[in-house]
Amino acid sequence: MTFLHRCQIELHDSIYFATREIGRLYETEPVIHNYALCYALGLVDSETYSTTVAEEDSYRYFCPTQVPKYEEHLTPLNEQKIYVTPARSLSHSSTLNTWKYANNNYHVEMEKTQKNIPSFGRAKEIAPESVFEFFLISEKPLKLPRWIRLGKWMSKAEVEIVETRECGRSHSESEFVFPFPLNPLDVMFTHQVISYDVVNMPPVSLIQNVKIRGHFYELNSLKIPALMQYRFKG
Repeated sequence: MTFLHRCQIELHDSIYFATREIGRLYETEPVIHNYALCYALGLVDSETYSTTVAEEDSYRYFCPTQVPKYEEHLTPLNEQKIYVTPARSLSHSSTLNTWKYANNNYHVEMEKTQKNIPSFGRAKEIAPESVFEFFLISEKPLKLPRWIRLGKWMSKAEVEIVETRECGRSHSESEFVFPFPLNPLDVMFTHQVISYDVVNMPPVSLIQNVKIRGHFYELNSLKIPALMQYRFKG
């Protein structure tokens, strides 16, 4: 049996993560990567995720080694048949903030700095009250934390499962358009991707407005690709 959860995230703080750098402007794209959502929702930290989230966080908000372990952390979700899509904005606004700091070398010696570090810049952030939506596909109904933290500043956000639908088996192979963002690595082995728009962002650029052919689930006339799993470059 397969369950589709349609979920929404409302920001209570402004959220920042640099998806694009244009000179001194660091811009946040109104899209949340599905890797980031897995960590924020606590799916990675639970050794055996059922209906609760692990209390002690090891990688949820902090990686002590500073080395990503996406394949190691996300592959167990394939075994548990849990998949989270990236989130797109339903409504959002942006704020532009200027940051700057001074060179403090004069406290020690009057010498030139040896590092090419910008002394000021502008950060384009997604403002509070912006709303995002994503889908969670699982083998059984799941409970999610009400409050999570997102982005560089650990911004506070509220999570709500708006709708849960029991889908059973996926529909037979067909051609359809999925307007939400997708991780291309997760669909290219099970679907034929015909056309798309690219959303450039690390660690894996996403695609959206995807014309695709393959099996799908249906939720309120929206066709959602089935059989998606976390996959990684070899």
